[in-house]
Amino acid sequence: MAKVIEGLYYSESHEYIRVEDEFGYIGITDYAQHALGNVVYVDMPEVDDEVEAGEDFGAVESVKAASDLISPVSGVVVEANDALSDSPELINEDPYANWIIKVELTDKTELDNLMDAEAYAAFCEEQ
Repeated sequence: MAKVIEGLYYSESHEYIRVEDEFGYIGITDYAQHALGNVVYVDMPEVDDEVEAGEDFGAVESVKAASDLISPVSGVVVEANDALSDSPELINEDPYANWIIKVELTDKTELDNLMDAEAYAAFCEEQ
């Protein structure tokens, strides 16, 4: 059973967002990293790039597959997790500690379209 953490928001494409004030930390869920297998590369946007809810902002590549990263919210990238450039396997070790991008949220009401931990856990069981 994949680990799901309370207090985060989850998307159907298996990204999570941890919200702190007007910022959100976006990464892939434990379910997603298990499905992908060993992550070998993370393609991330640049600082100041805009991301749109439902649009892709990068990709995660593993030994098995490549998967687009779909932003759960709209915002402006204020930081990319540079540690993943040298050590993409950190996502496999702890996907919740190793977020991919930090964004400044442009519309917090978009969070209402995402699942809470309980709903996401049920969603994963149906997959």
